[in-house]
Amino acid sequence: MGKPLGDSVFAGHAAAGVAAITASAVAVHPLDTLSATGSQQKMGLGQVVDRLMSASGPAGLYSGIGWSVLGKLPGLGARFGTYELLTAFYKDGKEDNYVSYSEAMLAGIAAGAVESVLCTPFELLKLRSQVGSVKPMKATDPANITKVAFPLLSKLLPGYVPDIRVWNSSVSLLSNLSPKHPDMMGALKQHPWMLTGSGKPPLPSDVQVPSRVIALEGWGALWRGLRPGMTRDCVFGGMFFSTWQFIHTAMLTWSAVNMNPQPSKLEEAGPVSPFASSLAAGFSGVVAAAASHTFDTAKSRSECTVIPKYIAMERRLLKWKVPGNWIERKTGISPADRNVLFRGIGQRMARSGFASFLLVGSYYFVIDQFLIQGCLFWYQAFVEEITNHGNEAGKSGGNQEPT
Repeated sequence: MGKPLGDSVFAGHAAAGVAAITASAVAVHPLDTLSATGSQQKMGLGQVVDRLMSASGPAGLYSGIGWSVLGKLPGLGARFGTYELLTAFYKDGKEDNYVSYSEAMLAGIAAGAVESVLCTPFELLKLRSQVGSVKPMKATDPANITKVAFPLLSKLLPGYVPDIRVWNSSVSLLSNLSPKHPDMMGALKQHPWMLTGSGKPPLPSDVQVPSRVIALEGWGALWRGLRPGMTRDCVFGGMFFSTWQFIHTAMLTWSAVNMNPQPSKLEEAGPVSPFASSLAAGFSGVVAAAASHTFDTAKSRSECTVIPKYIAMERRLLKWKVPGNWIERKTGISPADRNVLFRGIGQRMARSGFASFLLVGSYYFVIDQFLIQGCLFWYQAFVEEITNHGNEAGKSGGNQEPT
């Protein structure tokens, strides 16, 4: 019988963290999909569900689940890992292991910044997959036909099938100009601004594959929405850990009041039960989601905006200035989104609270299972050692000659 996870304590906590993150991500992803699709356009929850079911069916609720799990594994690991490192630095040299609320908030802000940098590319791909789940699938043409008819399109947006009706409409509008071009359609195909035939950039649902994102928008597009995302994660991390520390301290204080004699240090009041800690994490997630929801909406709408490379280059050459006031420019909020920043706040609060509760509860449950397996291993090893020792003693006693 092999020892579970060897002698590494870190391996046990890492395995518990992976299991907890995966469980929480899978459990709340349908609500995340409904919230993400509803924040892009003004629709009620019932309308979003009906549209998603008609376009993708029940499987559409889990669109982008792979990107979500891949993003949360390093993101949440970095969040809690950075927080533990910073709080260990704060507690170094103190008589007790107490962390103040301000220290917990500062550590949470730093942890949120690290999490945002790691999660942004995965969140962009996840969000565009979720938005694409409410749109019906388009009929696809052979790739060689698109490559011959639209050579520039096949280079900047591989695999995209243009709508010929839109192209014909644009050509009919421009055909009234004088003098007429002998090959209006062929001339328009040479301009990247006419990729879709209407002069508008492609929809985010058409640019959800990493190869398309990189080919059309460049590598920097993977971190689009980093500014509002970092603001969101910093606010979320600061509010989450400070609220969690406040509730944790309150529960320890309540336990210490009923103890006789009174403990000299707060940590001597005993550890908080896993269920109580999970409830505290869930409530902290609700508070943090309410405080950071406006930046979450701004990030989602920013990531669903397709900005091709040629438009970004044009903006740089023209020294285009970002619209909005100082706060909006620094946090990445678009002035056009001012009236929709609080859209879907209730859904996100419920999702964040349940995800935080399930994350902490699953982590403690898996850790307890590892501890039980470890105790069983050591108990069986102890019994085997005693049995072997008794057998050896019996054999040595039987081999002695009588005097």
